[in-house]
Amino acid sequence: MTIIQFPKGESSRNASPGPIILTLPVARQPFCRLRFVQPEPQARAIPPDGALKWLAENMQQGAPITGVDLDGPGDPLAEMESTLETLKLLGGNYPELKLSLTTLGLQAEEYAQPLAKAGVCRVNLLVDAVSQDVAAKLYAWIRPGRKTVPLSQAVPMLLGEQFRAAMAFKEADCSVTIRTTVYPGINDGHVAEIARHMAAGGAEAMHLVPCSASAGQEEQETIAPPGLDLMQRVWADAVGHLPTTIVAARENRLGIDYPSLLGDCRSPPMMNPKPTKERPNLAVVSMSGMEVDLHLGQAYHVLVYGPREDGLTCLLGTRPMPDPASGSGRWQELAATLNDCFAILAASAGESPRRILGEKGITVLIIEGEIEGLVDSLYGGGKNKRGKGQV
Repeated sequence: MTIIQFPKGESSRNASPGPIILTLPVARQPFCRLRFVQPEPQARAIPPDGALKWLAENMQQGAPITGVDLDGPGDPLAEMESTLETLKLLGGNYPELKLSLTTLGLQAEEYAQPLAKAGVCRVNLLVDAVSQDVAAKLYAWIRPGRKTVPLSQAVPMLLGEQFRAAMAFKEADCSVTIRTTVYPGINDGHVAEIARHMAAGGAEAMHLVPCSASAGQEEQETIAPPGLDLMQRVWADAVGHLPTTIVAARENRLGIDYPSLLGDCRSPPMMNPKPTKERPNLAVVSMSGMEVDLHLGQAYHVLVYGPREDGLTCLLGTRPMPDPASGSGRWQELAATLNDCFAILAASAGESPRRILGEKGITVLIIEGEIEGLVDSLYGGGKNKRGKGQV
């Protein structure tokens, strides 16, 4: 059984990674909404020229990028004009890179050949069900065009188009990998059928991704991530139909400052920065909202902590991150946004933001751990719940 464990934590920051595929968020418009995937309202896509700048910045800093994957927050096939323009820019400037995209598969019959001609050689097809009953439990809505179609009509349409998408991409000489998110109690017993069905359509491999803990649209709807034992059982069911790999959730999405991970990202030994009258607040980037667990370049907003009028330190609010397409200017803008903060906590960060923010009086602290304890420690509290990094 193959399990991909993407790097995380100290070992990944101090070791040089092998060849990587850079994920570029180029599509804004989604085709669907899954019931157990909470939307990220501040998630943004970058335009074609921004995607090229993003890639160029990584390449110039020495990242061992061998390929680029076009992805969301939306679906690349929902915005074909922008997707084709992005592929043209990437292929024209970096012809040696392998180009791929991740899609739900709607409209693929029409676009498979143009995408292949534009340089796409591999497609990640997002298939979480091939049964109408199972799919109806997973999707909140499906919108093939400008209008949302009733699920009773949209589900069979989606399932048919996904199967034809695999065939269309195969005919266009693109390899197809099925990416299936495993939702315990919903589709974990259905994965073998997904593998069998999509293999018949021309898929060559399958990636299994454990879902994240989430709540559905109704208050009583909650779901917990599958454990390794369940993922292994699901893998055993699927591998008889397609070569199958278990992929760690979310860890395969590399951000704008990934090259900084090639070396030591850790802040040098130093005295802890302290709040001042001019800069009383502390910024934090977090995926979960509970822990410092996110790369600075991947954040769409920052959490700001600081003292209230009564002196109690608490979460004061959130502030948006500047547009990634602005390149290094992004960190100048962030410094202005955080002009009342003495530091920012992140699980990792690149050389450029650390330097620029540091010059503006904001210390970038590379650390992982519980936000509450780290904030308390920096403000001199007694809980001292330190994380795994060094403040």
